[in-house]
Order: sequence, then structure tokens, then C-alpha cells
Amino acid sequence: MRNIDVHEVIDNARFNRYHWMVMFWCALLLIFDGYDLFIYGVVLPVIMQEWGLTPLQAGALGSYALFGMMFGALAFGTLADKIGRKKGIAVCFLLFSSATLVNGFASNPTEFGICRFIAGLGCGGLMPNVVALMNEYAPKKLRSTLVAVMFSGYSVGGMLSAGLGIYMLPRFGWEAMFFVAAVPLLLLPLILWFLPESVGFLVREGRTEQARGILRRVDPSRAIGDADPISMVGAKGNAASVLELFREGRALRTLMIWLAFFCCLLMVYALSSWLPKLMANAGYSLGSSLSFLLALNVGAVFGAIGGGLLGDRMNLPRVLAVFFVVAAVSISLLGIKSPTPVLYLLIGVAGATTIGTQILLYACAAQFYGLSIRSTGLGWASGIGRNGAIVGPLLGGALLGINLPLQLNFLAFAIPGAIAAIAMSVFAISSQRSSAAPLPAATAS
Repeated sequence: MRNIDVHEVIDNARFNRYHWMVMFWCALLLIFDGYDLFIYGVVLPVIMQEWGLTPLQAGALGSYALFGMMFGALAFGTLADKIGRKKGIAVCFLLFSSATLVNGFASNPTEFGICRFIAGLGCGGLMPNVVALMNEYAPKKLRSTLVAVMFSGYSVGGMLSAGLGIYMLPRFGWEAMFFVAAVPLLLLPLILWFLPESVGFLVREGRTEQARGILRRVDPSRAIGDADPISMVGAKGNAASVLELFREGRALRTLMIWLAFFCCLLMVYALSSWLPKLMANAGYSLGSSLSFLLALNVGAVFGAIGGGLLGDRMNLPRVLAVFFVVAAVSISLLGIKSPTPVLYLLIGVAGATTIGTQILLYACAAQFYGLSIRSTGLGWASGIGRNGAIVGPLLGGALLGINLPLQLNFLAFAIPGAIAAIAMSVFAISSQRSSAAPLPAATAS
């Protein structure tokens, strides 16, 4: 009989079919999540015309879902550390899919906003829990890459939303875009069947036989006996205390990652909500404007996966700082009249370094916080960041309302990128100087 260290088994396991399975279901969840989040930017030009909304009213309406996401991330991120990630994910998925389906029946902005708020609660809670689950099962040497690949499902959902919008909006109206949410609900039983529970949660709850079964699938080459005791550093303790995020030398880095989340989500939602409308105002057709949103999400996939590969080979916080600098530059250049191929390239780079960087920020936070506070840390980082997501659509609406030149609109969207670059530079320096441990040793995953 020998003691089984869960971290050691997972960290050193070879990537296999079980990892593929976990990544597939987590990515599928985020595809539906991404579709739900980007759908507002797709239908925005149509509902503004149908309901006679001003830019400021449209920006406020877009923020309802983001308010919901803020509360959802704070509530469900912490709750999942108590009830288990699988249950937390199931509740969030059911919440946002049902609310999005009902959203298609909205007949006025008030009903629309209520549905978007409820959907936001589920979307906000789903993200930190899915990232925490994927991070927990990923082998150490591939952790950033696998989280980035998995989270690219979010951008695929955005592409799906824009692609369906190009086809469906002229033929079936904006309501049909929300009725598509019935499809994910049909897959919920399969997701619940195949998606595993957190090993850390199982160990903490004393369900060691289930934990052993999962570990045998994570590393089939390792002999794990039925009587072998299981240990896991970080599986016990105060699993949901926000104060833990500021203890053991984590305070400065927690604040910096919150600031980076805020700035990054501001850029992401300012662009995803207003890029089609800004381009329509610049003289492009609705179809062309939606194709720009498609390019934004294509760039995000390349940015997330490329950044994940760089993060596994280099220092992830430093990679993030560089990405934020590139984001600020590329968004600033969007306001300058450019040939169409150059414009698509700039939008792709902006997507890679805003949406893609947001994905990598989740990976960075998941590696920074230990197992017992991981969902709490991710939930609070995401929840605080959602304030930036709320500001983004409001800022875009306010800027359009005062009829600023196109260049100044994009310059305003770019400034948060420079601030986020400073925040991640401070995070990287603090990690280096920390007497407790540098970032890789702080993963406790």
C-alpha cells in the first residue's frame, strides 16, 4: 500500500483519450457560452432599428447580461468550491440556455433586458468553473495550451453567432438567433453523463473510490490499488474564503489580475458589441459588418492557442503583457482608413490580443490560485472584470451618441490595453520577487 499524490499523477500523466474527452466537453460548453455572449452584437443593428433605440440605450441594454455575468461569476465561482464544479456547471448551463431561448419571445426592451440578465448569471458562473476543471485535469507541461485550446470554444461560439447572423437575420429575423439556444438544452444529459467531477472536490468529500477511478483513467499506466490512500495538497482548507486570495503574498498579484481582467473585458465587449455598428456607420453593409465580427473571433482562436503555447514555454504573465501592448496598437489603427485586407488583418490581431488574451488570463489565474480557492479566485477575477464588460458597451454607446470621429472611438477602446499591460508587468515582477514561490510553483494543481 502506497500513498497516491493526486498532483503528481495528474501533472506527469501523458495526454490521452481521457484528457481529450474532458477538453471536448468543456470546449462544447464554452461554444454555447460564446454564442450566447456574442449574439447581442450580432442582432444589435436590427433591434436598434426595430425598437428605435438610441446608441446610449442600446449600450445600456447590452450591459444587462454583463451585470448578470458579474453576479454569476461571484456567486457560482464561490459556490462551486462548496458543492462541486460539475453541479455548478450544470446549473449555470441550464440557466443561460433557458433564458436565451425565452429571449427570442421578448417583445420590448424591458423583457429583452430581463432575459439577458438571467442568461448572464449562467454565463458568468460557467466560465470560471469550466476553466478550473480543465486546469485541474491538464498535465503540467501542457496546462496553458490545453486551457487555451479548450477556451477557444468561446471564440468558436462567437464565430457561430456571427456566421448564423449573416444567414439568418435577413431571412428569419433576430428572434431566430435566440431560438437556436434550444439545441444546447438537448445535449445537457450527455454533458452531465460524460463530464467528470473535480478530483479535489471528491477527495475533500471523502469520495476516494471515485477519485481513484478517475486517476486510473487520467494515467492508465500507473497502478493504483483499491486500498491506496490518496493525498492532495490544497484539497482541504477554507474552500470559499475570499480573504484567502490576499494571503500568503497573493494580495498585489490578485489586485493586478483583477485590473487586467477589468481592462481586457472592457475591450472585448466594447468591440464585440459595437464593431458591427461602427463599421456600418463607416459605410459597410450589415453582412460585411458581421464578417468583421467573424474575423475578430477567428483571430481570437489563433491568439489563444499561440499564446498558450508561448505561455507553456516562456513566462505566461510576460506573454500577456506583450499581447496587451499589441492589442492597444492594433485597436488604435482600426480607426484609420485602410485597405480591406489590412483592415481584416488588424481586426484579427485585435481579436487575438483581446479575446485571445482574455482566455489566457483565465489560464494565468487558474495556475496562480491553489486548488481549494481556484474557483473562488477565478470567480472573483471574472466577477470584478465584468465591471469592465459592463463599461464597454456603455462607453461605446456614449461615444457614438456624441458623434466622435471613428478614430477617437477606437482610441478610447485601446487605452485599457496599455493599462492592462502595466498590470501584468507588475504581476510578473511580483511573481519573480515573491519569497513564497514563483508562478509555476503556485499552481498547486
